Amino acid sequence: MSSLSLPGGTWTLGDLTVTRLGYGAMQLAGPWVMGPPADRAGALAVLREAVDLGITHIDTADAYGPRFTNEVIREALHPYPASLHIATKVGALRDDRGGWPPARRPDQLRRAVDENLEVLRLETLDLVNLRLGNAEGPQPGSLAEAFETLVDLQRQGLIRHLGVSNATPEQVAEAQSIAPIVSVQNMYNLAHRHDDELIDKLAAQNIAYVPFFPLGGFTPLQSGALSAVAARLNSTPMAVALAWLLQRSPNILLIAGTSSVAHLRENVAGAGITLSAEDVAALDRIGR
Repeated sequence: MSSLSLPGGTWTLGDLTVTRLGYGAMQLAGPWVMGPPADRAGALAVLREAVDLGITHIDTADAYGPRFTNEVIREALHPYPASLHIATKVGALRDDRGGWPPARRPDQLRRAVDENLEVLRLETLDLVNLRLGNAEGPQPGSLAEAFETLVDLQRQGLIRHLGVSNATPEQVAEAQSIAPIVSVQNMYNLAHRHDDELIDKLAAQNIAYVPFFPLGGFTPLQSGALSAVAARLNSTPMAVALAWLLQRSPNILLIAGTSSVAHLRENVAGAGITLSAEDVAALDRIGR
């Protein structure tokens, strides 16, 4: 399979062409995204399979593990194919209890960028997303100091493109007033449609929207409705949720993660399901 035949085709992130169907590496760390992978050989295999399938967009963060996910990416794929682009996030650390305390002071952000470069063995990071808010979701407040720090690192040639993650629409606008962004990475799925207006606005500006937790936060009733559509299509809820996201808007990029080669193949095949107008109408009712 090539990148041209992957579901959704490709998208342009600034001057980088990536497959809309990407791969999220978070699940390659140990339990609760802490420590090394339980099956290192399996983690290496799933990354190599992603590239073999034609995926050219991998999402990671030095906080995953911490460091272990980036180490596995380097071990599996370095030297990286010219077509492969790695996006990372900065702005949060891990504590001893598995929490995600913010780390958005200028010195912390510079250290995080340096650590991503070192562990991934890169001279320039293709895309760095500034992680905002907290584990509960986006939180209001200015991102100016933190984002300007990343802009300075971009001017130094350490970062190619910038984005924001876990951000409010106001923070997206503030970032854009400081420097161009190429992506917004927020929680969004069939059950959580709060960013509908933002997605459409970004699409008009040719800016990518990268949803995480494609099945996160569903109520039992909503899950039942999704399962009913999946059963009618002889598919799985995850596949239908991914296919709906790809069909929702052309600027949506997927970063569904897994530590299983078989599950990765299922996600790729499932995301290519064509949903009928009837299917879409039934699914749209889930988040209304």
